[in-house]
Amino acid sequence: MKSSSFCPDHLTFAIMPETQPPAVKALFFDVFGTLVDWRTSVAREAKAVLEPLGHQIDWLGFADAWRDEYQPGMEEVRAGRMPFSKLDVLHRRNLERILPRFGLTDLSEEITARLNGAWHRLDAWADVAPGLGQLKRKFPLAPVSNGNISMMVDLARRNGFPWDAILGAEIAGDYKPKPRVYLAAAEAFDLPPDACMMVAAHTNDLAHAAACGLRTAHVARPDEKGPGKGEAGPSTPVDIAVGSLMELAVQLGT
Repeated sequence: MKSSSFCPDHLTFAIMPETQPPAVKALFFDVFGTLVDWRTSVAREAKAVLEPLGHQIDWLGFADAWRDEYQPGMEEVRAGRMPFSKLDVLHRRNLERILPRFGLTDLSEEITARLNGAWHRLDAWADVAPGLGQLKRKFPLAPVSNGNISMMVDLARRNGFPWDAILGAEIAGDYKPKPRVYLAAAEAFDLPPDACMMVAAHTNDLAHAAACGLRTAHVARPDEKGPGKGEAGPSTPVDIAVGSLMELAVQLGT
């Protein structure tokens, strides 16, 4: 078959033979929400740190409020209004912004730092460790996350993530969904973008990865933000849509 594509340089239609994309040679993973259950983990950690001090708050509401500051905080960097800062730094700024809403205005530096470290102590969804283990038999694996390297190391050691490298925002010096984050990951593995597959539970992440030439796989996490408040499926076309990483491994022939 033949396919036509618009050639803007000459304002004509060029007829080109269809070509198959190269085989997927590496898998990149979003982490928060895709691999780890940030909501219940942050709520648990906040309770463990604050309840012994006599604080009683809506722990899940606290986790949600903290996460709601995530994108606005990164947008300060993406828009050039502040220099690149690690996510740990942004999380701390966001934490200090929400503490007064929950009546938490008297926390010591030690307690605040322990609380900020909650993002290093998140638990994975049940399918993740076995799924990554299966996928690693065939593919190099790396997180392409907005989380900083030390955070990704701590989450990997806690949950048994078998990474071959740790890529993402700190390597690129910017935050997803800026193109540089996806392209820097492909470059790190000496691969063209279309030989790499981005795996995420968020359609927006995948759409931006696809715009950079990466292949895409959506993993449903329908309860990420609370019961029924996550994505049960992608809202735009992707290469693969699955319900777990084990299902992804089967789809990719591992």
